[in-house]
Amino acid sequence: MADPNTVFLDGAFLPRSDARVSAFDAGFQHAVGLFETMLAVPGPDGSGGPEIVRLEWHTERLRQSAMELGLADSLETRALGEAAVETVRQSGLCDHGSHARVRLSVTGGDLNLLQSQGQSQHRPTVLIQAQPATTYPDEMFEKGVRVAIAQSRANPFNPTEGHKTPNYWWRLRELQAAAAVGAAEALVFQISNHLAGGCVSNCFVVKDGTVITPIARGEEVEVARAAGDTNAEPKAVLPSPVLPGVTRRWVLECCEDEKVPVERRMVTIDDVLDADEVFLTNSSWGVLPVVGVGESQIGGGKAGERAWSIREAWLSSLEP
Repeated sequence: MADPNTVFLDGAFLPRSDARVSAFDAGFQHAVGLFETMLAVPGPDGSGGPEIVRLEWHTERLRQSAMELGLADSLETRALGEAAVETVRQSGLCDHGSHARVRLSVTGGDLNLLQSQGQSQHRPTVLIQAQPATTYPDEMFEKGVRVAIAQSRANPFNPTEGHKTPNYWWRLRELQAAAAVGAAEALVFQISNHLAGGCVSNCFVVKDGTVITPIARGEEVEVARAAGDTNAEPKAVLPSPVLPGVTRRWVLECCEDEKVPVERRMVTIDDVLDADEVFLTNSSWGVLPVVGVGESQIGGGKAGERAWSIREAWLSSLEP
């Protein structure tokens, strides 16, 4: 029987009221962990159970981050994906054509970073929960939104930047500040004053038909070599604090398929303010047009055609 309060915790499906994590879990003690927020939709004809949009991309990003940051030597991405889908199925949230928001969290468990013995055998905590997807008003996408400029800066030399860790407090504070002035998001810049993205989104600007986005973590060497630095090596390029977003990746592939010119490069505030269009992406809202940054208008204050066409393609990609 479907139960919207069902969660998955360390191999077992439990009622939400019975899901308990140790007070000594490294995720609680020190914010040691990673998470993925995903969108679940009804399967084809409603007969095959729910599907999680671009599930393999999410779990692979999680696995890579876990290995790079030392959270786990390996993660069974297929098993995690199957558990996530089963959590949605047991919740029943997609049974009647609705979408669900799925959060997959992996924390440090009993990992003690101050001890070295036996740490390779530690068991991370795995928690999966589903809830109704956030419903956004159509007006947001038809008219676009205004965004603020965050006061905080992303640090490319912080090794956890560009990964989805639970250390979201500063981002949420910037979102609160943006909401207080009527903005839907806040653009975060790096300490070099180059754009990183939104607090909870990736950012694209469109200029003269070209779609431009900041270089994301893991792309630094590739972009440097494409720009002519054939000898570029990981230690010789500036690391990026930009999350390699799943919807961002989809947009880049969509543009490639449609022969739309794309650039991944350092983006300045002038690039943003002079853009013909700006739009934001994440797995929840998909593609969101921006019509104003602070007091400045973008694209004459109207949602741009490129953002609209990409959003339409994204919506079509969700259909069974």
